[in-house]
Amino acid sequence: MQFLESVIALGEVRGVGLRTAHALLKAYGSDLPRVFTGDRQTVEARCGMSLRNCDFSDTRCQDIASKELEFIDKHGMRALVYGHAGYPQRLLNCDDAPLVLYTLGNFDVDSDAHYVSVVGTRSPTSYGKDVCSKIVSDLAALVPNVVIISGLAYGIDVAAHRAALKSGVPTLAVMGHGLDRVYPSTHRDTAKKIIENGALITEYHSGTQPDGPNFVQRDRIIAGLADVVIVVESKSKGGSLITAHYALEYNRDVMAVPGRINDDVSAGCNQLIKRNVAALVESAQDIVGAMAWDAKPQPRQTEMFEPLTADEQKIADILAQYPDGLQVNDIVPLAGLPFHKISALLFSLEDKNLIAIAPGSVYRMKLQ
Repeated sequence: MQFLESVIALGEVRGVGLRTAHALLKAYGSDLPRVFTGDRQTVEARCGMSLRNCDFSDTRCQDIASKELEFIDKHGMRALVYGHAGYPQRLLNCDDAPLVLYTLGNFDVDSDAHYVSVVGTRSPTSYGKDVCSKIVSDLAALVPNVVIISGLAYGIDVAAHRAALKSGVPTLAVMGHGLDRVYPSTHRDTAKKIIENGALITEYHSGTQPDGPNFVQRDRIIAGLADVVIVVESKSKGGSLITAHYALEYNRDVMAVPGRINDDVSAGCNQLIKRNVAALVESAQDIVGAMAWDAKPQPRQTEMFEPLTADEQKIADILAQYPDGLQVNDIVPLAGLPFHKISALLFSLEDKNLIAIAPGSVYRMKLQ
């Protein structure tokens, strides 16, 4: 049995948790295969702990490891072993760090960069998605060596990944299953782009299903890899808050975007800020300042958009007063203009990238 095969097999042994696995790996190093061939008393003496509940004779563990090595080789993946070359140094400070990290992509996950995890609800508002995208894109402009981390889930996660890809900075997607699949499958195209400029990461071998408990475990990796965790829209309970609490345990910085006091979707963020466990963040500059990062000046932009006509400005002013947006029928009495005229004006404002259409034909201003 080769070294990597023995590491993967060790993670499958019944009775071996992360604490025991770390101790065995530290005690044996490259001699780890001997754990599976030596007698239990000798192994216990070498690692300094009782192993009476551990079954190293289970051939199923070695079969899984052997198949995983084939999978890794076939798909050009990397398997990063705790404490060995390539393994993220940030995770070494976490007592429950994964024994193995499987990665697929072209990015060194232990690079010298600023790592920012962005998490939030799977059911964000249009405002939340806009804030997420703007913070990520502005960070990319201010801090060239930033890396965006999230979990490829619906909502804020995928919005953060896509904003990073659009801005040309690497992004890491931490998965709660094996790399033989993408979950949710609707994010497969985004995953392919992440592989090209970033990496997919998991502690689970191929064939592992995307079961609920795996995503809670996944959250600790999102937190542990980061210098700072940003929460954008979170209800009073959910995975985003779990990630934030892991970050606090690991002595990582936590920041949260505030929301209106009567919005359930922002209740978690507001509570984090209220309890002084998260700093309030309104912009990328807030993050840069809090982390004391060197930032390159943003190019001066003399004109953000084309000049507006008087009627276009009137519609823009009306929509600016309604962050959740309005339908055309709602705008008609406020603007005092006919339906067909307002429809044409909305089309023009959309073409100038000033407004967006939300579900239900609701028009709202974009964040600038």
